Amino acid sequence: MDVKNTPYTAAERSKVAKSSTMVSVVVNIVLSTLQIAVGFFAKSQALIADGIHSLSDLLSDFVVLIANHHSQKEADEDHPYGHQRFETAASLFLGGILLSVGIGMLWASVDKIMNPETIPDVAPIALGIAILTLFAKEGLFRYMLSAAKRVKSSMLVANAWHARSDAASSLVVAIGILGHLLGYKILDPIAALIVGLMIARMGWRFGSEAFNDLMDRGVDEQELQEIIRTLNSTPGVLGVHDVRTRKMGDMVMVDAHIEVDRTLTVEQGHDIAVAAREAVMHRHRVLDLMAHVDPVDLPNVASS
Repeated sequence: MDVKNTPYTAAERSKVAKSSTMVSVVVNIVLSTLQIAVGFFAKSQALIADGIHSLSDLLSDFVVLIANHHSQKEADEDHPYGHQRFETAASLFLGGILLSVGIGMLWASVDKIMNPETIPDVAPIALGIAILTLFAKEGLFRYMLSAAKRVKSSMLVANAWHARSDAASSLVVAIGILGHLLGYKILDPIAALIVGLMIARMGWRFGSEAFNDLMDRGVDEQELQEIIRTLNSTPGVLGVHDVRTRKMGDMVMVDAHIEVDRTLTVEQGHDIAVAAREAVMHRHRVLDLMAHVDPVDLPNVASS
């Protein structure tokens, strides 16, 4: 990943994460208050439930803020590689939230399908609030996803999709209220069932991705080859082998064996290794690189 595609420093990424999350906090407070208040006035249990669902986003927002703060801490005696994996743990937690919300929606929708008489009657004003919430949540999702992709933060991507899940639930409420007004009450639980499956799938995907990262999963083949090309392009490096990577939050740790002319002094070989490390850390999202220097014969390298 070239530096031109990742122009943000850790401090700048932290600032973007904090600002986008605070926007989400404000939007969710306003929307949930409006939904619950109008829901009681319009006697819409669905709108009240959606308002409570919006409150769940506040939990994830605070988790992101806490994770963003802790992940920027410097390395210490107990965490010599830093705290970047705090973001991965937060993504795992957010995946669990999405999965739980999806299962809850599935349970509620099946119950309504089995007992259609429990679908509450609603006043028309509830439909307007549901549509307003839908557009607000979709706008919030697009804003947060754009910010997440700009700084390449998997944690922020997870939180953005959590906002999308809330927009999906608002769509369910809007369809359900419209269906009631048109005389088709069953549309609400059917739509809820479909969206519940979508949300549960999102939660499973985010949770499994974060779990794999916590198990020291490496970068994909394309990014690995880009790192190898950077190493090979360093002056003095004659070859590279046994390159291993593991994710640390949104950063990467790299171990590599670099080949240098065996006639060089120890100091010269060390300088080449330092130059290779600096090149990789400058051009890629690499937190650190541990280079093992292997001396090789020039004729052997040329013939290979």
